[in-house]
Amino acid sequence: MDELLRNLGTLDAALRDRLINTAIVVVVLLLVRWGLVRLVLARVSEPEHRYRWRKTATYATAILLVLLVGRVWSSALSQLGTFLGLMTAALAIALQDPVTNLAGWVFILWRKPFRIGDRVQIAGYAGDVVDIRIFQFSVMEIGNWVKADGSTGRIVHIPNGKVFTEPQANYNSAFPFIWNELPVLVTFESNWREAKAILQRVALAHGMPGTQASNVLVSAQYSISRLAGDPTVITSVEDSGVLLTIRYLCQPRERRMTAEAIWEAVLTEFGQRADIDFAYPTTRFYHNTAEGKPGARAPLP
Repeated sequence: MDELLRNLGTLDAALRDRLINTAIVVVVLLLVRWGLVRLVLARVSEPEHRYRWRKTATYATAILLVLLVGRVWSSALSQLGTFLGLMTAALAIALQDPVTNLAGWVFILWRKPFRIGDRVQIAGYAGDVVDIRIFQFSVMEIGNWVKADGSTGRIVHIPNGKVFTEPQANYNSAFPFIWNELPVLVTFESNWREAKAILQRVALAHGMPGTQASNVLVSAQYSISRLAGDPTVITSVEDSGVLLTIRYLCQPRERRMTAEAIWEAVLTEFGQRADIDFAYPTTRFYHNTAEGKPGARAPLP
């Protein structure tokens, strides 16, 4: 400590004053941030709000630190303007990716293509955004080897610069619901009309009503003419039977739970019917002279 004081005493007075003022600015700002964060955390209990306050305090402290320290050293830096300009150009070339990530961070904060808590898909990864930093953002991964948008438990860190080069899908932005479809295959011999009526009742009981989804304002940001609708059942034909596809709206994080509830209801309803059977790939022998509609049978030899 004594040696440090002696070294400070030998420095130029102007330089010594700048160093002391810089140290004072750093200490005061850190103390202010610490006190503010402690005060907020003592009054706020929700984890998301605590996270946002902590991040905001950190960014504000960093900005003030740069401004105040820059003001302390402004007179000295003005003499090095040409050197700093050349060095900045060299660093921009050498650090192209970090600079792009920094620009991506500014774009995320400004345009808000996604926020903390949004479910997004970008660069081949899908998950819930859990952190946004200067050079990268982090998502809690879903999907991959886990079916039906279940969480894998992995945190994936994605460079912010990907927002400029990769398409982004946001499950929550503007319209907080997604369409989900469940295919139900019944045999050709089944009473498919009654099966469709049963599926329609089940879909209406567990899907999001179209009127409720329509109450969400979407036209203020995007030009969307028709997005919401009541649950419905679509009929088509496959090789093994009649395909009845349930189409309904649900919240992104409830896709698996709603699918489970619908399937349990369908299994219960179909189990009580003697005229409805599930279809699956099978092999059968067809006697074209004895089976089928009388008018479509082959004539006897």
